[in-house]
Amino acid sequence: MTYGITRRHILAASAAFSDAVLGKFICGAASAEGAKRIERVAPELDKIIDTNEPINQLASGVGGDNGPAEGPVWWKEGGYLLFSDINGNRRMKYTPGQGMVEFKKPTNGANGLTRDVQGRLVACEGSGRRVTREEADGSITVIAASFQGRRLNRPNDVVVKSDGAIYFSDPMGNAVPDQTDLGYAGVYRVSPDLGTITLLVNDFVTPNGLAFSPDEGVLYINDSRKRHIRAFDMAPNGTLARQTDRVFADLGGTEPGVPDGMKVDTAGNVYCGGSGGIWILDPKGKKLGRIVHGQPQTTNLAFGGPDWKTLYFTNWNFLGSVNLRIAGMPVPAIKKA
Repeated sequence: MTYGITRRHILAASAAFSDAVLGKFICGAASAEGAKRIERVAPELDKIIDTNEPINQLASGVGGDNGPAEGPVWWKEGGYLLFSDINGNRRMKYTPGQGMVEFKKPTNGANGLTRDVQGRLVACEGSGRRVTREEADGSITVIAASFQGRRLNRPNDVVVKSDGAIYFSDPMGNAVPDQTDLGYAGVYRVSPDLGTITLLVNDFVTPNGLAFSPDEGVLYINDSRKRHIRAFDMAPNGTLARQTDRVFADLGGTEPGVPDGMKVDTAGNVYCGGSGGIWILDPKGKKLGRIVHGQPQTTNLAFGGPDWKTLYFTNWNFLGSVNLRIAGMPVPAIKKA
């Protein structure tokens, strides 16, 4: 006998289960751990990372079978990293030399995290189907929850431009569909004053990670389902110059892993999870090398440390890091002159 369970609850549970199974299939979560190594594909990699650099496992036991660790963001003032435990509905804090502790619970199923130009935390709340900002007093401001009267699907990743505009991806999620839902996956821009939300593109299968080039002239968007990164030149009004749409890199392959979170360093190199590990590409999309961290999927990345030369990464259950020779783009973004 069933107590207090509606058809909607049953459908939601079924959808969530299917989503978790699909995620594990795409990520290859059942794959055995491989040997850690840094692979050089092109000699230019030596300017970025030493191939003998150790790949560190910093924390484990997060995420769980039904959802990954995600959304790392470095908090330079405090010298710590925040990241999401989606399945645990909590935010974790990792401090070098001290380890990991729970920082906040609940988080409304938060996924991707970043900071705006004022330093406030911005989160994609998957369960709440919205993008939010946490104010200095702890209160929450809703940045986006709907578009043209229809609820967002399941916001995933977010990046803030130096002018204060907020860009986020909204792939199709595991929410129970109803008449107020959007029928497509999209990438959006929210104006700095939060007054205008603009749909930038809706022809991705699964839009996921977002990252700007150092001069903010290019927006990279990856598609986890198609396993590639697309690049768009930016128009003066902050939208995409659609005629410049091109495939920047294909990161598919026979090994587990698909494009997910993505970051760019100060030299314009792009870092993104893909088949077999974290790929490092030059500004033209040339593959320079791969960080093989021994786990089946890279869910997201963040630069951190006092000099922004530590690359932190999350996957299904772990937090790891590796040191670089080039600094990453800082968060919050520094306003352009």
